[in-house]
Amino acid sequence: MQKRVCIIGAGPSGITTLKNLIDKGLSVVCYDQNKEVGGNWIYSEDESHSSVFETTHIISSKTLSQYEDYTFDDFDKTVADYPSHDELRRYFQAYARYFDLYPHIEFGTSVLHCDKKGDNEWHVTIKQHNQERVEVFTDLVACNGHHSVPRMPEYPGNFSGSFMHSHHYKKASPFAGKRVLVIGGGNSACDVAVETSRVSEKTSISWRRGYRIIPKFFFGLPSDIVGARSAWLPVKIRSWLNDRLLNLLIGKNKLYGLQEVKTKFGETHPTINDELLYKIRHGKVHPKVDIECLDDNTVHFKDGTKEDFDVIIACTGFVLKHSFFKDSFVDYSDGPVPLYLKMFHPKHHDLFFVGMFQPLGCIWPGSELQSKILANYLTGEWKMPQNIEKLCEREVTHPHYRQINTPRHTITVDYHDFRKALLKQLPKNWISKEPKTISKSA
Repeated sequence: MQKRVCIIGAGPSGITTLKNLIDKGLSVVCYDQNKEVGGNWIYSEDESHSSVFETTHIISSKTLSQYEDYTFDDFDKTVADYPSHDELRRYFQAYARYFDLYPHIEFGTSVLHCDKKGDNEWHVTIKQHNQERVEVFTDLVACNGHHSVPRMPEYPGNFSGSFMHSHHYKKASPFAGKRVLVIGGGNSACDVAVETSRVSEKTSISWRRGYRIIPKFFFGLPSDIVGARSAWLPVKIRSWLNDRLLNLLIGKNKLYGLQEVKTKFGETHPTINDELLYKIRHGKVHPKVDIECLDDNTVHFKDGTKEDFDVIIACTGFVLKHSFFKDSFVDYSDGPVPLYLKMFHPKHHDLFFVGMFQPLGCIWPGSELQSKILANYLTGEWKMPQNIEKLCEREVTHPHYRQINTPRHTITVDYHDFRKALLKQLPKNWISKEPKTISKSA
């Protein structure tokens, strides 16, 4: 049977998958619920799929956050070191135009169910214009991302104010004059705390553990560029050096009233933020420990203190969810994710996941490499290893970093080591900058 491939999602991972499968002459259809490519990087003030805020900039530098087939210099040489969400949106849309991907994308389409009927037979139920229909494909590629289903924390008691997730936070202005508590120590939490502190009566941030705060620049260079210069070293040595550098240039967390980091570098995700420490030392953001319980509008903390708030914003991450699968078929929402190269399933060799990993860096450069391997597999130019099940299990038992056991840390990879592992599967001439055109799949 001739290959007919379904791609779910036209975000950064979906469009590079589409591009690289088209390069190989494969028949491909991409479904996306939005009206444009870009996924979470399409900012909207309305409630939507989007996770970006009005002021969001990427936390990795443009040099390590680009497709090799279409770099930022190919797009616009004036793009900032850390592009804004709007620069990224325009970049992804320019990529899609340049490689003529739009004829293969069906926007305004929700994928409701994906049912595997046999080897290389997928029945995909979609909804377009309030009408449902079933399409049949030989192969299925999930590129739906992992920042769409909020994970909400639970505490004893009840809060009478507004209790929301950062997924629904868009901009700071609605919090003017309010007493705001931000929960979390990740990138979103620190961004929300910094931004609301500009307009709020008071902003506090609650951490349940110590987090590493990494500035965006070292020695006048983007911090990930500085880090890349030691990428040739083993992860353990590199991590030790990174810790020493941070302690030298930033100092201990206790100097800022924050909980000390008790984990080794890489055991939790570091937070990339230049402004949080500045705001704390200027009295604009107030550190708090973990929450003990809630009582009306009063929050009790585990150090015995309490304080009244109008709003709580939980920046507590997302559930790794594929709502178009039955949980009995695929469920990675809680527990290990045994996929070879973070994409190949141990049993279903017509199901693939592109972009379902969390690097200490940017996702879509890795997605580009994954999709090229996938394209070669679908055309028979790359052979899946016979011991695929053991390799999938090894992904779980031999991670790049031994991280703490939380749902947030099930798909972490080291940017540089993961890139090396993917490049081993590709020929030296893997870069493909010239657009290729094939007719739209029937």
